[in-house]
Amino acid sequence: MSKIIPYEEARRTTGAVLIEFYASWCPHCRRMMPIVENVRELLGGMAPVYQYDIDQYPQGAEEAGVQSVPTFIIYDNDREMWRHSGEISGDELLAQVQAVMSSYVE
Repeated sequence: MSKIIPYEEARRTTGAVLIEFYASWCPHCRRMMPIVENVRELLGGMAPVYQYDIDQYPQGAEEAGVQSVPTFIIYDNDREMWRHSGEISGDELLAQVQAVMSSYVE
């Protein structure tokens, strides 16, 4: 798991960053944990992945406008590029991060 930095700092990361807001009591979030870990491994450090428990970090969830968990947000230099709430396949999650990252290459 990536070192926890404040949400405000994480979203301002240079380049693409994937942020997940989750809750430890949420069954959907628990099912997503190994998927998110796999996506992190597949990204190989090319884009950081940060996870925030809404019960431990409610101010970040509120600031991000999180209404349900899990919520995934991809930022690019502090600009929200994509958002999804609920379970999602690892392939789709990875594809969304890669799509934001590919904008650097063009």
